Amino acid sequence: MSIAAKSLTALSPLDGRYAAQVAPLLPYFSEAALNRARLIVETEWLIALCNGYQTGGALFSQSPDDANGPLVPGAPKLTDVEIAAIRQIPNQFDEKEVAELAAIEAQTIHDVKAIEYYLVNKLKGYPQINPALVHFALTSEDVNNLSYALNIAGALREVWLPAAERLVNDLRELAQSTKDLPMLSRTHGQPATPTTLGKEIAVFAHRLQRQLDRAKHWDILGKFSGATGTFGAHTAAVPDTNWPKAAKAFVEHLGFQFNPLTTQIESHDWQTEIFADIVRFSRILHNLCTDIWTYISLGYFAQQAAAGSVGSSTMPHKINPIRFENAEANLELSIALFESLESTLVNSRLQRDLTDSTTQRNIGVAFGHNLLAIDNVLKGLKTLAPSPIQLAKDLDENWEVLAEPIQTAMRAAAIAGVPGMENPYERLKSLSRGQRLDAEQTREFIKTLGLPPAAEQTLLDLTPATYTGKASQLVETHLP
Repeated sequence: MSIAAKSLTALSPLDGRYAAQVAPLLPYFSEAALNRARLIVETEWLIALCNGYQTGGALFSQSPDDANGPLVPGAPKLTDVEIAAIRQIPNQFDEKEVAELAAIEAQTIHDVKAIEYYLVNKLKGYPQINPALVHFALTSEDVNNLSYALNIAGALREVWLPAAERLVNDLRELAQSTKDLPMLSRTHGQPATPTTLGKEIAVFAHRLQRQLDRAKHWDILGKFSGATGTFGAHTAAVPDTNWPKAAKAFVEHLGFQFNPLTTQIESHDWQTEIFADIVRFSRILHNLCTDIWTYISLGYFAQQAAAGSVGSSTMPHKINPIRFENAEANLELSIALFESLESTLVNSRLQRDLTDSTTQRNIGVAFGHNLLAIDNVLKGLKTLAPSPIQLAKDLDENWEVLAEPIQTAMRAAAIAGVPGMENPYERLKSLSRGQRLDAEQTREFIKTLGLPPAAEQTLLDLTPATYTGKASQLVETHLP
């Protein structure tokens, strides 16, 4: 069956219709990716058992001249060539190797035990390595928690964060290019103090960037302390090795923080912290999508249709804002999945249950819908063209929004002791509330107020299009 045909029979749309868009996540969240990460953990631990550890979380010894001995007496000192060859095992985990491991797991009915047997087979060319060293003193969760850490860290670093940063950068460019373009605001859906289109886009760029800045402080933890987090088997078998020190060095060698107090599982709190931040980012992005959708419906943005595309099956004139609608839906799915992951992963009965195992296998699905949403927004932004004519028309039809600066100028005059400035809010309310004013009505009213000449002239010169305050400067100064 061809790839195209397979996409039509896939159960999940992420594996079918949208497979190409989420393909960058496959090296991190497929079952093969999980097993490759497990092989990394197992092979690195094998190297550590043979070559010892150094203090301060430095790399495990690879030099025959290093004074550190093996963690397990009798384990051979590996040469640089042998270490390089062992590290090639996960690197060469291709389709053929995936099938070989699957055949072993079909017999063991246990995924991590299958990894152990697979690795023993791969090491038969090294008779000096006793098979008993493979998976020595480990519980499955020692391998799994670090494997998920490797994959989540990789997906964040190589896929999700770059996509999110591209999105914020595109918003930044749109905000900068439209920072001087006046736009009627709508508070509660009603005409309100004008702004600029760029300033409103900059608000979202600023909010999203703030969430991405939190990524600089994300902690990824790992445990490596045995069946119930006590180093029990380690200590009983080899009491003279400082196993907590070795475990800490090992976890830090993989690039993570060591969690010294755990049950059988690493508690997954760090995962839920990251997922919560992604959810917050996603809710802000969802808000952007609904606002852009509304601006399109108001005519503030025109959409540039791709050649040959169809907007409606029956109305040829339509260009639907489908990118932003698709993004909304995928964000909602992603948020629901990440929140389910959050609520499940922080709980485990006593020293462990298996609810986290099935749950974590869906991390990639949550990331998939999120990445698909970001992809849709990126593509949608590229179709947008601001409509200065429509923006100007909308402003010119709502002169009543100048009621705010007029009554505020009257307040300032009253404070300065100018007579006749009483009840400015109420006077403007009777004129403008629920009414549409035009330029002539507004200016005639201003002339009746008795304002000081300079203040009156300032208001007479004001239009809805020029009443944007410091919007442009705010973008220039504070755009992330």
